[in-house]
Amino acid sequence: MNTFPLTLAQTEDLAQKFPTPFHLYDEAGIRDNARRLIKAFSIFPDFREFFAVKAAPNPFLLKILAAEGLGADCSSLAELRLCEAVGLRGDRVMFTSNETPDEEFREARRLGAIINLDDITHIDALVAATGSLPETLCFRYNPGPLKAGNAIIGHPEEAKYGLTREQLFAAYARAGELGVRKFGLHTMVVSNELDEQYHIETARMLFELAVEIHRRLGIRMAFINTGGGIGIPYRPEQKAVNYETIARGARKLYDDIIVPAGLDPLAYNMECGRAITGPYGWLVTRAIRRKDTYRSYIGVDASMANLMRPGLYGAYHHITVLGKENAPATKTYDVVGSLCENCDKFAIQRELPEIAMGDLLVIHDTGAHGHAMGYNYNGKTRSAELLLRPDGSVIQIRRAETLDDLFATLDLESVSDFR
Repeated sequence: MNTFPLTLAQTEDLAQKFPTPFHLYDEAGIRDNARRLIKAFSIFPDFREFFAVKAAPNPFLLKILAAEGLGADCSSLAELRLCEAVGLRGDRVMFTSNETPDEEFREARRLGAIINLDDITHIDALVAATGSLPETLCFRYNPGPLKAGNAIIGHPEEAKYGLTREQLFAAYARAGELGVRKFGLHTMVVSNELDEQYHIETARMLFELAVEIHRRLGIRMAFINTGGGIGIPYRPEQKAVNYETIARGARKLYDDIIVPAGLDPLAYNMECGRAITGPYGWLVTRAIRRKDTYRSYIGVDASMANLMRPGLYGAYHHITVLGKENAPATKTYDVVGSLCENCDKFAIQRELPEIAMGDLLVIHDTGAHGHAMGYNYNGKTRSAELLLRPDGSVIQIRRAETLDDLFATLDLESVSDFR
């Protein structure tokens, strides 16, 4: 687990300029992490990490990652536009959506993105929306019960994503008949998975499938994409995934499966989001209320509007009380926000040092699927995002929302005349 990079005094000074709650990201940590991933997988003939924009859709973060050589994985119109804003387009963008509107297909074609289709019917839908198929096309494979999922993403056979095995063969054959000349093979079957062997076996599944597609259809894959899904150690007792272990294991399978089949070189792609930025983001919030009933509650000025994961599916996020990092955890609290939902809790029956009103709490590992999943229930406004630069300075990369932002789509001036 990464230690929060600021002291209590530094954070208090920061909070004078940017009131809590706010998300803080560590640029140096993100850059170093991206470089370690690229170095580990450089043992493949061609490797690219397409950062999952949905994890942290901020153009400053995307520009940092683009500078480190990462591409982008998009699933919506907004994410495509963010990529364009930071200079990511063409084959540095992978567009993987589902139930895709025509407008989004057209935008992906305009940017020259690699399009990854989620269903066999999307072949005709893409032609109808854009007039033709691109030269390069990818399909997302759903292995169903052949491969287990995990708690977050569920069982593959219950997921709405991807093509079945037989649909996959039919889709490649039809796309080839319609003029596609370069093909990719994609899957995404888990989320936040810490088992390195699972990721290695996912590579095996795609390697073997690429060989069978070549044998049956004569189609040679240009790339495979194992998806994202690499987890991070949210709990202090968990161990971080070793990139080198996955890369070495997958490379051995490449040499055993792809090379003898005459399919070398085959590009190896991934689309991690959480693993790249997750450990290098924190939500800083302040204790503002204490309540003692059947339990002891600490109310903070953040809520599910700022971090939905704990309330949405009981996800664990470590909490540090700034200035009391070494104090004994003598109290048991539910740490909660102010939404009118009982699931608006960051921690349940968590042992922590005694918390006084005004204490700053740091919620760890919010650099992915944190601010990005925010919403405005109860009229709560989403917080600012700040970036800690390598020189120690801090800049604002997204201002906090205001009520004017929240009401911008309402005609409050005309409502008085409404009858």
